[in-house]
Amino acid sequence: MTVELVYETHSITTDNEAGIATGWLPGALSPRGRELARELGARRRDDGLAAVFVSDLARAVETATIAFGGSGVPVHRDARLRECDYGELNGMPVARLATERSRHIDVPWPGGQSYRQVVEQTRAFLGDLVAAWEGRRVLVVSHSANRWALDHLLCGRGLEELVDAPFAWREGWEYTVPADFPAGGERP
Repeated sequence: MTVELVYETHSITTDNEAGIATGWLPGALSPRGRELARELGARRRDDGLAAVFVSDLARAVETATIAFGGSGVPVHRDARLRECDYGELNGMPVARLATERSRHIDVPWPGGQSYRQVVEQTRAFLGDLVAAWEGRRVLVVSHSANRWALDHLLCGRGLEELVDAPFAWREGWEYTVPADFPAGGERP
């Protein structure tokens, strides 16, 4: 048996609209983002979800709360689903982020973490997920670095390719987590 995982990015934030790379800062949804969160809930209402797992950063929590609050689907916060920590550069302009991302696949951002560290946190999350939710369909609300980690871990795509690809929003990505995915891992 496997876990069916649906990934959705958090909704649009005021930082997204201003060209800011929020990183580990909380962030807040814009009016358009709140509208998209409502649409996410409506779109996934009858999707057979056993649970929703969400980054504990405010913009992801706000997305999940608007989308699934009162739906009866349990929502679980998990710090391992956080965006990459840009450290001293949390809140930098997206234009700067785009030019420097590939340098931080293995080398942490100053005072922060590398994309490889995000992959390892995601690996630990998936191992625990498959151990506890085997045979079920779950939804993850998270950030772009976590989607790259999923593509890397579950589809075999290289991080070098993923971090430099332009972001193209869409209504969810679907993954299958194999039953033999290794369990365990420490939370940050």
